[in-house]
Amino acid sequence: MKKTIGIFASLLMMFAVHAQEGKFVKVLDGFRFTEGPAMDAEGNLYFTEIPESLIHMYTPGGELSVYLENTGGANGLYFDEEGRLVACAGGDREIARYDSEGKRSVLLDEFEGKKLNSPNDLWIDPAGGIYFTDPRYGSEENLELDGMHVYYFHPEKKKVIQVIDDMKKPNGIIGTPDGKTLYVVDNGAREFFRYTIRRPGKLTDKNLLYEDGTDGMSIDDQGNIYITASNALLKYNPRAGTFRRMPLEVNPTNVLWNEGVLWVTCHEGEIWKSGE
Repeated sequence: MKKTIGIFASLLMMFAVHAQEGKFVKVLDGFRFTEGPAMDAEGNLYFTEIPESLIHMYTPGGELSVYLENTGGANGLYFDEEGRLVACAGGDREIARYDSEGKRSVLLDEFEGKKLNSPNDLWIDPAGGIYFTDPRYGSEENLELDGMHVYYFHPEKKKVIQVIDDMKKPNGIIGTPDGKTLYVVDNGAREFFRYTIRRPGKLTDKNLLYEDGTDGMSIDDQGNIYITASNALLKYNPRAGTFRRMPLEVNPTNVLWNEGVLWVTCHEGEIWKSGE
């Protein structure tokens, strides 16, 4: 009986992964490789154009503008509790923060005296600490660290902790609002993991959830995780342990869930959204 139940559960998982749902429409185009969607309290969408080292802003009224130039190759973005925009400036190999006037300050650019690789994505926990991934794509000739890892630091405490050291190329990262669970993509190994956060900067219970190519991710108010995959989003339901495939016409790089709408950045340099 147990074996039969196990086979049935596996079949359900396979069906859930390949199920299709949702409709997406293109909102913006004409960019080069969009990434890092984030939204402020007023509903303005921010996203990065990595090759041009720009951060763009798109208002609820449909107005598009360049928010920041010379971002140091900004990639992943996240707003802290004070409404300041925090960015992974992969080209400059640092974590940067911008105030309301766009003034930039460097929060972190090294670990144990060695330059970071190229910070890629980040998540800010309820305590104000920052978890971030630090891979490198392209040339690796000037790397100073011993690998590509995941770190945690608090801007006020100035202490940096290496929290994951066994990944090939960590990429997308997100945590739950209660600060108890962390999800991380290892793009190099094509694996997606869940961790328990015992306390800020202390991870346990590593759990492999999915094996295939994935990238950036977001979380909705029900705790579902949306992960970018090849020409699709994957919706992971942690309560049921299932994945649902949501097909796209583009190859997504990252996703943002906000008030029932999914915003998607992509390799093709466009912005798509759900709900139309």
